[in-house]
Amino acid sequence: MLCSASRPVWKSTRKLLGYKRFFPFSKIRSMPMHRRIAVFLCSLSVLLAWMPAQAQVHPGEAALVREVAAATGKDPARLTALLDSAHKQQSILDAISRPAEKKLEWKDYAPIFLGASRIDGGIAFYREHRALIDATARKYGVAPSYLVAILGVETRYGRITGKYKVLDALVTLAFYYPPRQKFFRQQLKTLLELPSNKLAGPIDTLTGSYAGAQGWGQFMPSSIRKYAVDADHDGHIDLHDSLPDILASVANYLHQHGWQPGEPVAARAQAQSGTSALPYLPVPPAHGIEHYEALGYAPLESLPADARVNLLTLQGPEGAQHWFTFNNFYVITRYNRSPMYAMAVRDLARAIAAGVHDARTAEAAP
Repeated sequence: MLCSASRPVWKSTRKLLGYKRFFPFSKIRSMPMHRRIAVFLCSLSVLLAWMPAQAQVHPGEAALVREVAAATGKDPARLTALLDSAHKQQSILDAISRPAEKKLEWKDYAPIFLGASRIDGGIAFYREHRALIDATARKYGVAPSYLVAILGVETRYGRITGKYKVLDALVTLAFYYPPRQKFFRQQLKTLLELPSNKLAGPIDTLTGSYAGAQGWGQFMPSSIRKYAVDADHDGHIDLHDSLPDILASVANYLHQHGWQPGEPVAARAQAQSGTSALPYLPVPPAHGIEHYEALGYAPLESLPADARVNLLTLQGPEGAQHWFTFNNFYVITRYNRSPMYAMAVRDLARAIAAGVHDARTAEAAP
């Protein structure tokens, strides 16, 4: 029932709306005031009932639809409907505005990723899938334990891949987060442009992190486009449920960014008393060891004379830790820019490799 007006009022309203092209204002003016109000309310309710529901429209949406349609030939109406179905999520804006890592020092950050359960889980995962992991690592020229460690740091070996709808996340950040709007708008555009065989399912069903990263390796759409691999050769890239695709995509990412097989990642350094602190440079290593030795930093182990390194200082449980970081460390920071992330991957990889080696030794013992 559209309103609670009396039958005579409804008949008057129906007559005004259904049988007359224009409202006969003279008749309305002749009605008692309470009848006028009732007619107005009933008329308004009828009009609202007849009006089609208007979907949510996001600022800048129309321009994005035009760009994607022009680039791909996709139907603008379907693209618009897809974007209209996405919802701005305040929790996403809250999360990206206060990333926890910025508040942590290494002494607090490391235990999150280097606890016994994470290490044991990586060892078990490696042993269970050793043949596939080793074959993938050989094909792309990367260290197998690092493939496992990245999955361990990112999603606990696929157990925690994120519960946000990817479309909601990217729409929220592309249209409602000015500090990084350009980046996330490009990610949203790429997501809409990707062919269906490069995604784990329909766009509106995908889930991931609050930043829109997907799958065990937490790939953003641009990384899916550039580095994701159909390793199981089923004609479809699935970074959620195909372990061959997942491992090959992570390995290809590291390979394409310049991973050097057999080369070190990081080595401890020692600072002379009174040595000035140096900021970490997030660039490819360009200086030799002698450069840092002249500044008061010396290696604690033998390193190749021609090694190119950066210097990283972390605040550990017992104070400052100094590290020489190599090209492979820089490659890991292409996956995630944080040097603490790269160090966590490095330490987890070493712990997993040691655990797998110990298990092999125990198996071989008489």
